[in-house]
Amino acid sequence: SSSHSLHLFYTLFVDSNQDGAHYIMAYVDNQLVARFDPTTRRMLPQVAWLHNVTEEDSHFWDTISWTVNITELTFRNELRIYHNSSKGFHSWQNLIGCKLSDEGQKQGTYQFGYDGEDFISLDQKTLSWVAVNVHAQEIKRLWEADPLIAHIWNDYLEEKCIEFLQKCVMYGKDSLLRKEPPVAEVIHTIQYKGLVCQVYGFYPKEVNVTWREDGEIRTKNTSSSGVLPNSDGTYYTSLSIKVDPEDKRNHYRCYVEHAGLPEPLIVAWEESDNKVWIIVGVVSAVAFILVIFCFGK
Repeated sequence: SSSHSLHLFYTLFVDSNQDGAHYIMAYVDNQLVARFDPTTRRMLPQVAWLHNVTEEDSHFWDTISWTVNITELTFRNELRIYHNSSKGFHSWQNLIGCKLSDEGQKQGTYQFGYDGEDFISLDQKTLSWVAVNVHAQEIKRLWEADPLIAHIWNDYLEEKCIEFLQKCVMYGKDSLLRKEPPVAEVIHTIQYKGLVCQVYGFYPKEVNVTWREDGEIRTKNTSSSGVLPNSDGTYYTSLSIKVDPEDKRNHYRCYVEHAGLPEPLIVAWEESDNKVWIIVGVVSAVAFILVIFCFGK
């Protein structure tokens, strides 16, 4: 099943004097849609369709700006607690986000990082704070002394964040709901003694790639690159499998399932094409040797 997500990434860089610069980016389905302008202290749309949201709902950015300002206030408070014992240049990160599946399942994220490492996060199931190290324990005690903090952020993740996400999907559907089918090819790698299924150019991000031997799914000796973004807004991934003995590689097929495909895409390694390249390589090598031999005379 597919899903949509909205995330706010907040980064604050500070020095020993607690002077700092902050950057805030908003992403919908991994697409940059807005950024924070510190001069006006408001989020600025980065995609055309987001202007339509503002035209219909003039208060849309007010709540987003409230979130940003509350987040900054939280940062400043924690800096007074934690940064006094940490000299030098440091960075704080905050990730606020929510995800909504087509089946209506909700998932929220509210977590902090310090110098690029996990620090503290909200557990929505227990409405408690999870401290990653001893330094985060002090902040955990302060926040858990006021249970309202966890409830406020949980309500935000489950209600306001989802409301924003649904509105973004509605206005940005031409971009966010588009379906671009994947292209796939299978190559043989001598180095890894196996096959690699390369899948690219697809949108949305969700894709299922499997290897099958004579119709049976194989997961042993497989390795995935994960799903990674392309510069054009599409995605790519690869799944390799070690084939032993190698003469069985013709028994393997790569299966690709994606929302942009009416049925699974099945791709096999085409040995004939590889033989052509081997022949071309041999001919080129022979020609190169002859040239050297002739000029050597």
